[in-house]
Amino acid sequence: MSFLVDEGRETPQEHAMPDSAVGIDRGVTVAAVTSDGTFHDRQFITVGETVRCRRLQKKLARQKKGSANLRKTVAALWRITGRVTDRRTDFCAYTANRITARNALVVLEDLRTRNMTASASGTLDRPGRNVRQKAGLNRAILDKGWHKFELALRSAARHTGSVILLVNPAYTSQTCNRCGHVDPKSRKSQAAFECTACGHRDHADVNAAKNQRDAGLAFPACGDLGTSRSAKQEPVSRATGRNP
Repeated sequence: MSFLVDEGRETPQEHAMPDSAVGIDRGVTVAAVTSDGTFHDRQFITVGETVRCRRLQKKLARQKKGSANLRKTVAALWRITGRVTDRRTDFCAYTANRITARNALVVLEDLRTRNMTASASGTLDRPGRNVRQKAGLNRAILDKGWHKFELALRSAARHTGSVILLVNPAYTSQTCNRCGHVDPKSRKSQAAFECTACGHRDHADVNAAKNQRDAGLAFPACGDLGTSRSAKQEPVSRATGRNP
């Protein structure tokens, strides 16, 4: 059962801080890193719950289908996964509210999460490659709730008047935010970025978030922050890589 409630509030015509902007880099190590250097993350499942889940899954594999014991095991698994889902939802909503309350423009990478988390197992005729590694990456992406976080930002933006803008993710993690030099060797590790041209150092995720913020600020051609197409503004596909 679902209810639709009209709370009588309207989206503000202008954000309380109209000149503020932030870029957000979503990752598998840290859920979200903003261009101002803030790291937003949370552990959604405890060590004890992880151990219990594994035990229940092994127990489930040995039980007879349709049995009462199997239903009890499934219910126990659902209780754990339900708590994990609730924590992830709470994290996304809380973080989204904090970010949108402080920023009129929120810039994200245009990530196709569904395609990124597709299975790499392939078929019998064409088996996939690096299936185990890809499965681990898929679990990490889904665990951090990339898509849910984007939805939470859009929902929170309705109350603050923030604009959520998606930009092309190409080379954002390889581009130096200071000099604009693009080189994959500048990304020394998951966390370290050191430009091979100018020597600029920064956290790799923060550097990428700054590039996204700058791309979002550069996108508007007539001051409307890309919320609608206009005669003077570049088409959406130029910014997102998608067809209009």
